[in-house]
Amino acid sequence: MNTKIISVLISTISAILVILTMFSVNIVAQEREQWSRFRGPNGQGISTANGLPTQWNTEENIAWKTEIPGEGWSSPIIWNDHIFVTTATNNGKECHVIAVNRKTGKILWDKMVFAQEPQFKHPKNSFATPTPVTDGWAVYAVFGSGGFIALDFNGNVIWINQELNYYSQHGLGTSPILYNDLLITAVNPSNREEPKLLGWQLPWDQSFLLALDKKTGKESWRGKRGMSKIGHATPAIIQVNGQDQIVSPVGDVIQGFNPVNGELIWTIKSPGEPVVPSPAIGNGLVYTAPMPSDAIRAVRPNGTGDCTETHIVWEQKRNVPKMASFLYINPCLYAANDNGSFSAYDAATGEFLWQKRLGGALNPSPLYADGKIYVLSELGTTTVLKLNANPKEQPEIIAENELSEHALASIAVAGKQLFIRTDNHLWCIGK
Repeated sequence: MNTKIISVLISTISAILVILTMFSVNIVAQEREQWSRFRGPNGQGISTANGLPTQWNTEENIAWKTEIPGEGWSSPIIWNDHIFVTTATNNGKECHVIAVNRKTGKILWDKMVFAQEPQFKHPKNSFATPTPVTDGWAVYAVFGSGGFIALDFNGNVIWINQELNYYSQHGLGTSPILYNDLLITAVNPSNREEPKLLGWQLPWDQSFLLALDKKTGKESWRGKRGMSKIGHATPAIIQVNGQDQIVSPVGDVIQGFNPVNGELIWTIKSPGEPVVPSPAIGNGLVYTAPMPSDAIRAVRPNGTGDCTETHIVWEQKRNVPKMASFLYINPCLYAANDNGSFSAYDAATGEFLWQKRLGGALNPSPLYADGKIYVLSELGTTTVLKLNANPKEQPEIIAENELSEHALASIAVAGKQLFIRTDNHLWCIGK
């Protein structure tokens, strides 16, 4: 055979092998994105996945659906082929952690981990609202009474901690996060006895961040807030000047803590009660919104002490979200509202850019993947928006997908599939 032809063939085969390798690496990387906590790997509702489904209904493009017993609004988390959710049965008295096979939808195990005494809760809350978290070694969950549990992937109990005895006029809504060997959650109670307004609508000094040793369940530290009101935002880990911080907004304050020992680093006063949207991080800023002050606030997290006068960058009072967490996709901040509107702001200045009326209460937190935003409503309708080449211009609605079941949990992602929890089922969407 001609030497030149052989050389061309070798070059062609090499090019094909490179393409196949890149393709397989991309698939493996996408499969390995672990949706390990509330709103994904970094708690920001952003996925690196592509090729996700954009159109479905109750009969079409559904890989499987599995009935989930009891009541709970924890969002699904995923590690490889394990999906975990929590639920409460017997009118909230019995707490369960459930493992589901990601490929088949089969329930692998359903563990009743402990009993709790149901307390008062908001109508949109449940006794199993906090989303669990996993590190691939164990799954960690917390329930409405403040009871914590760690289980291995076979459903065996590693430890239980029921020392907290939590009470709040809204119930427990914040989800735990992991930092190194610590399991961290925000504990923002209100007064169990009269006056009930204390800690709820009147500030008090009983709120704190709680860190447990993830291996033993024993308390490692408490980070005291000072005066504040209840809140349900899940804390976020950020880096400030090369150092890790926990950012945690609650009613009346936004705060930064040292994740090693719980030391309070900075406080910014942010009037309102409660704070439900979890903070978005981007552009060197933290974005959050308390109720009922109706103001989105962007703050710089690089101060010490009381930074209220110096570190609020902007405020915006138009279309402030009540429950859904923000999306930060440079250069915009996106917010879903319970009045059915989806809005965009300039993340650097707070300038209001546009609003789209989608319908339904948009209280589950939105998801971003592959240039698209997935906005789920309480009606079980997911609107898929394709971002414009200029993200400051209105996006195109490319699909509206009905599941016809009540939904308050946020969407999870694994591979090329979406996972939505409704009041009766866990749905796997995609092929």
